[in-house]
Order: sequence, then C-alpha cells, then structure tokens
Amino acid sequence: MQGTASSTRSLRPARTAITASGSRTPGGDDRSNTAIITRTKTRTKRPSLYRVLLLNDDYTPMEFVVLVVERFFNKSHEDAYQIMMHVHQNGVGECGVFTYEVAETKVTQVMDFARKHQHPLQCVMEKK
Repeated sequence: MQGTASSTRSLRPARTAITASGSRTPGGDDRSNTAIITRTKTRTKRPSLYRVLLLNDDYTPMEFVVLVVERFFNKSHEDAYQIMMHVHQNGVGECGVFTYEVAETKVTQVMDFARKHQHPLQCVMEKK
C-alpha cells in the first residue's frame, strides 16, 4: 500500500451535532449554537352574547306577543305563552340569547313586524 490519504483515514464516522434550528455543525459541539424554539398559539375569543328582551305595554294584545315569540324565536306555543306571561307580570321577559349580529337582527325584525301591525311592542337587547 502506498501512503495515500485514503489509507490513513479513520473508519469512524465524524460526529455531527444538529442544532435547534436544524443546521448541522461539524465536531458535535452544539453548546454555542443552541436556540429556544417557541410556538405561539392563537386562540379565538368567544363572541359576546346578548339577551333579547320584550317589554310590556298596555296596548299590545297577548296573542300578538305569543305569535311574535313563536315566529321570531322558534318557541313552541307553550313556551311562547310562558314568556308572554312573564313579560305581562314582570314588565320584561327574555326571548333568547344570541351573538350581537343575530340579536340585532331579531330586534329589528320584531320591531318592524310590530309597527307593520300597528302595535307599540318594544324589543331590546342587552349584553349578557
């Protein structure tokens, strides 16, 4: 054998360190190339909820209030009657809890429907 570079090489593989960034450094010394990897998770916030309330008045017929609750809040006749009686006895009653856009739409629909039928029924929303 002649004295070539290939004959003097060691048969052991060279040590290679992998840093946190994924790069390889020769020699295996990774103390100077360490890094901390942090992941940021974005969390979505739940939307605020709003209560839709009916207010009592002395002029809107009870049957009309029941119709409104059934039609716009998808309540059964019995549930609508209970809500109407609560409004009648306590002055105010909750028809449902919704996100802002849905609550605003329901209030507008109820108010338009009441005006169309010439009733002074008031519907409002408040943050829960």
